Amino acid sequence: MTDDPIHILVIDDDERLRRLLQKFLNENGFLVSTAQDAADARNKLKLLEFDLLVLDLMMPGESGLEFAACFKKDNTTPILMLTAMGEAETRIEGLEAGAQDYLIKPFEPRELVLRINNILKRVVRETPKPSSIKIKMGSLSFDTTRHTLSRNGTPVHLTTSEASLLIILADQAGTILSREKLAELSGIDGNDRTIDVQVTRLRRKIEDDPKLPRFLQTIRGQGYVLRPN
Repeated sequence: MTDDPIHILVIDDDERLRRLLQKFLNENGFLVSTAQDAADARNKLKLLEFDLLVLDLMMPGESGLEFAACFKKDNTTPILMLTAMGEAETRIEGLEAGAQDYLIKPFEPRELVLRINNILKRVVRETPKPSSIKIKMGSLSFDTTRHTLSRNGTPVHLTTSEASLLIILADQAGTILSREKLAELSGIDGNDRTIDVQVTRLRRKIEDDPKLPRFLQTIRGQGYVLRPN
């Protein structure tokens, strides 16, 4: 990724819908993480910065409406709310809770992308970017705000999965993360082997010698850790 990837958090208790939205939005150039409920979303939000939330209105426990109202007290991140209820009162409540837009289920995925892009044009463009924090790895630099990797100023292409993995590792640099935790936080589907494959590919881009990794290290029996300069 040579441009700033837009990172979206999809919050919905429907696992099938989460996977479908993640796949479709990935295919349309977005970086996507998922959460199964409000508590899961809060854990993700502690670890990562998102450009937009796609939030289901009806969830067990804390509803999307309650979550949005609480979240918006301290956050300006835009919210696109999903609802199976088309009543005007429900839509008004969602907007009053802080949502920038809403989409009624079932919906056409292409409309979701259009609405996301419209929100980003309207909101993200008006929000000043925070100062960049860069993590150094030899001649490489990873911008934790823009999520871009460069070598001596030259952009290094990252796939969606590689970028997602590096974002997690960079945000928790120095912390050992298990394969299961990396898969959960990055939204990479598959088993432990899937994470191992992505780590191997990422090492080819950030290590001088991928077989003797200096920065992205394996901790036997525990997982992986990123140790920058």
